[in-house]
Amino acid sequence: MASQYFDIKPVAGRIGAEIIGVNLSYNLSDDIINDIRKTLVKYKVIFFRGQQQLDAAGQVAFARRFGEVTTAHPTVPALPENPEVLDLNYGRTTSRANSWHTDVTFVDRPPLGSILRALDIPLTGGDTIWANSVTAYQDLPTHLRNLADQLWAVHSNKFDYATAFDLPEDAKAYRAVFTSTVYETLHPVVRIHPESGERGLFIGGFVRQFRGLSTTESDDILRLLQAYITRPENTVRWRWQVGDVAFWDNRVTQHYAIADYGDQPRHVQRVTIVGDLPVGIDGKQSEAIKGDASGYNRREAVTA
Repeated sequence: MASQYFDIKPVAGRIGAEIIGVNLSYNLSDDIINDIRKTLVKYKVIFFRGQQQLDAAGQVAFARRFGEVTTAHPTVPALPENPEVLDLNYGRTTSRANSWHTDVTFVDRPPLGSILRALDIPLTGGDTIWANSVTAYQDLPTHLRNLADQLWAVHSNKFDYATAFDLPEDAKAYRAVFTSTVYETLHPVVRIHPESGERGLFIGGFVRQFRGLSTTESDDILRLLQAYITRPENTVRWRWQVGDVAFWDNRVTQHYAIADYGDQPRHVQRVTIVGDLPVGIDGKQSEAIKGDASGYNRREAVTA
């Protein structure tokens, strides 16, 4: 695709493009925003270099052009002055987001998209990789695709604490905050994108079990399906610079922040856009099992 308002430079063969010639701190026209949205839907993750003029308030304002903005996170506190901004200062904690995941899938309405702004970046390391779950689904052999079409998965922010035995104390404290309210949601494994109509695998690091299958069976099938998502052919790797902004379609991507920078500073801030209820190929919608995420999604709580 092309735009009369900016240049589009694909970064990898199946996912990712850089948008050149847009200053996100400006009050952009509706036509520019519409073209950015079309580019996002096509390339799944888009990048903007040189956005040092953009501050947290501007980041939130830009996100609002694409929909309502969530609170920073269902459980993790926001910046006091910016309730929509999740501040991720990895130089101050040993906790890392170095696992493949789609953001906040443990709630019934996971974000439409996430916008990440780079404030401080290591001299070397600290890249992020995104994966295209649509092309991963297309790569599946017919028998595996038929299996995935029928599966529903329980997503939760609750950790398996047997794996946390040797964690540093600050990482244990972060997990305690992250799980201070437990959420569980049943999502279709194959999700229909509400704008493009594409089918994508909707799984990732918050999947705990497939409905009707044991944990052992679920783990084996999850590893198998994840292997298609994270194939190099379906990924793009971004080497951050200070002032970069990445905007990804959370409905059809996973991402992994590479923890190869030791104790170097890495400081980024994230804003997320309210999403809709995922829909499977049978037309059924996701169902909340545990936890009320209405506050996170700026919606009125459902009362009995």
